[in-house]
Amino acid sequence: MMKLPLSLAINPYDHVRDLSVDGIELTTLELAIEEIFYRFTRHREWDASEMSFGKVISLMSAPQPEIICLPVFLSRVFRHSAIYVRAGIEKPKDLEGKRVGIPEWAQTAGIYVRGMLQHDYGVDLARIQWFQAGVREAGRVEKVELKLPPGVKIEARPDHTLGEMLANGELDAVISARQVAGARLFADYRTVEADYWKKRRIFPIMHVLALRRDVYERDRWIAMNLYKAFEAAKNRSMARVAELGLSHVPVPWMPDHVAQWRALAGDDFWPYGIEPNRPTLEAFVQYGYEQGVARRRLKVEELFAPETLERAKI
Repeated sequence: MMKLPLSLAINPYDHVRDLSVDGIELTTLELAIEEIFYRFTRHREWDASEMSFGKVISLMSAPQPEIICLPVFLSRVFRHSAIYVRAGIEKPKDLEGKRVGIPEWAQTAGIYVRGMLQHDYGVDLARIQWFQAGVREAGRVEKVELKLPPGVKIEARPDHTLGEMLANGELDAVISARQVAGARLFADYRTVEADYWKKRRIFPIMHVLALRRDVYERDRWIAMNLYKAFEAAKNRSMARVAELGLSHVPVPWMPDHVAQWRALAGDDFWPYGIEPNRPTLEAFVQYGYEQGVARRRLKVEELFAPETLERAKI
């Protein structure tokens, strides 16, 4: 039987490494994540793509969005560790009145950080002087249209990098998914992030799986077939990293790390689908709207192909 050809741009994660989709012949492109986001956001160069969640809510808030997503969450990272500071900044409220650099206002990590600063620590985002530049390379730009909240202004610095600006004192802090040279605001970030999970049940979703809407509308069955395949690949990966007898990743004590996280998050410690992730999803669409990344307040369900929101039972 002929299989439907489908192109996919994605990182080579362990939890997608043995992906096999019924009825679909995948052509997989493994590119730098920033290149994937740039090319799919601007040009939709392939049928399916790993996508920044921040870019997704911006594109999905348009009157006629050209993408649709699956509740497949490819990258998740707690982001208290993403705030780098110079001496003198010891707590979140100290950021008010300071110069803070960002690679893009619509970067997913930054949306989570600013939401957390505002809602959990009472930081007034309008009292921060915001500067935008590439983390390590000059010339980085915003990729989506913004509608900034009242009082928030961003100065683009296309000829500079955040790393050099923090090092020479032009910035007091940087919020970045990529590591920069500097002290972290939360030195013991792992403990802080574990406490945050216990309190808020938010495990930040960075990247989701997006489809070109025309591809999905032409063959809607691909949504559920892809979802089931990604779920199966993820479950096999979870079993691998929890195994004691072999080193599936080159890190010692990995099964111990898995056991610690499982004790906090449950047996399905990397869940797909809406309901197990609702606190995270609801918080993110709220933050994105408040910060002017999304043009309107989205409902979580409208982000995802409806075929993936319910399952047949035997």
